[in-house]
Amino acid sequence: MAIVTVREALRQAMDEEMDRDENVILLGEEVAQYNGAYKVSQGLLDKYGPKRVIDTPISEEGFTGIGIGAALVGLRPIIEWMTLNFSIQAMDQVFSNAAKMRYMSGGQFSCPAVFRGPNGPAEYLSSQHSQALQAMYAHMPGLKMMAPSTAYDAKGMLKTAIRDDNPVIYLESELMYALKGEIPSEEYLIPFGEAAVRRQGKDVTIVSYSKPMRTVEAAAKHLENMGVDAEVIDLRSIRPLDEQAVYRSVQKTNCCVIVDEAWPFASVGSHVAWLVSKNCFDWLDAPVELVSGEDVPMPYNHKLELAAQPSVEKIIAAVKNVMYME
Repeated sequence: MAIVTVREALRQAMDEEMDRDENVILLGEEVAQYNGAYKVSQGLLDKYGPKRVIDTPISEEGFTGIGIGAALVGLRPIIEWMTLNFSIQAMDQVFSNAAKMRYMSGGQFSCPAVFRGPNGPAEYLSSQHSQALQAMYAHMPGLKMMAPSTAYDAKGMLKTAIRDDNPVIYLESELMYALKGEIPSEEYLIPFGEAAVRRQGKDVTIVSYSKPMRTVEAAAKHLENMGVDAEVIDLRSIRPLDEQAVYRSVQKTNCCVIVDEAWPFASVGSHVAWLVSKNCFDWLDAPVELVSGEDVPMPYNHKLELAAQPSVEKIIAAVKNVMYME
C-alpha cells in the first residue's frame, strides 16, 4: 500500500485510464501547460501530448459543449471545471444535451463524459466561489454522481466514472486535495451505488459524503468519549444512491442524523432525510435531524464562514436531539 494525496490518486486514475484507452482525453482551463489549477493533471501533457490534454479558453459553456460532442462521437472526455461554481455557465449543455441524449435518441447515442472539479466551500472564497451545487446536478435524470472522501475512493471511483457510458458528475473538494491515504499498487474499481460503513456503531446513524466526512468522523470520536456509539455511513455514490445501506444502519440504531454542507432547502441531505423518514418510520425513535450549511450566501469573514458550515458541535447537538440527551 502506498500513501498518496487525493491529488495524486486522481492523477493516477486519469493516467492509468488514458494509458489503457486512447479515446480518453482531458480538457479544461489550465489542465495542460500549467498542470492543472490544483496540479491534479501534473505531467499528463508531457506524456500524452496536446491532442489528448487540451487547454481551453475561459468559456465553460463552450468547452463543456465540445466535450459532450466528443463523447457523442466515440471519445471519452474528462472535462475539468476549475470549480463547480463556474459550471453554472455550462448547465444548459449538461442538462439539455449530456443528460438527455441517451433517452432522446432511444439508446442510439451514449455520452461517456466525466465532469469533475472541486465543489463546496473552501476558505476565504466568499459567496460566489463557495457553493455546494450537488443538488442541482443530482436533480437531473440521466446523470450519475460520485463524491469521494478518501484517496482510495478518489482513484477507484474516478476510474469507474471514466469507464461508464453515462455522463458522470464527479465531485472533489479543494480542501481535500492534500489529504493523504493508502491505495494499493494493483488496479481496483469502486462501483456506483455502494456506500461505505466508515465506523460501526449501535446508538445512532450519521450519514454524509465528501469533505464533511472529516467533520463527521471527528464528531464520532467526541461522541465515543460521551458514551455514544455512532455508526458512520459514507454515501460515496449520490446517483445511484445506496439506500439499503442507510436503512440497514437505521434499523439497527433507531436514530439518524444527516450531514450535508449544502444549503438545506431541496438538498441531497434533505432528500436522504425524507427517504429515511419514509422507509424507516417504524424503526425511528425520533425524527431525522439534518445538519447542513446555513441557508445564507457564504460570508467572507472566516469566523462567519466556519459558522455557516456543519461543525462537530452542530453534529453532536443533532445527535443529542435524536437520542433525547440533555
